[in-house]
Amino acid sequence: MTIQSEQCDQNPKVIFISGRLDTASSSEFDVKVHELVDGSADIILDFKDLSYISSSGLHVLIQAHKKLTANNRKLIIRNANGLVSDVFKMTGFCKIVTMEG
Repeated sequence: MTIQSEQCDQNPKVIFISGRLDTASSSEFDVKVHELVDGSADIILDFKDLSYISSSGLHVLIQAHKKLTANNRKLIIRNANGLVSDVFKMTGFCKIVTMEG
């Protein structure tokens, strides 16, 4: 998994994720997302190049979503495709967060 982010002084913050978000990589993802969750901006996660997400990855997203909404901010998922989009639909996750693209 690769994590890249746009300049941190922008609102919302955009994080680009590629590869697989699974048990092996979810702790690294958790650290990055929670660094941004503790800030003051909305967060956009661009999943255009994410090929797989496991329950560990979903757990990180749910925790981030809860923290953001408690502070009147949003978690936005952008460009989820293929298997990732299917997982969001099957789990109902797409009804919890804002999905774009």
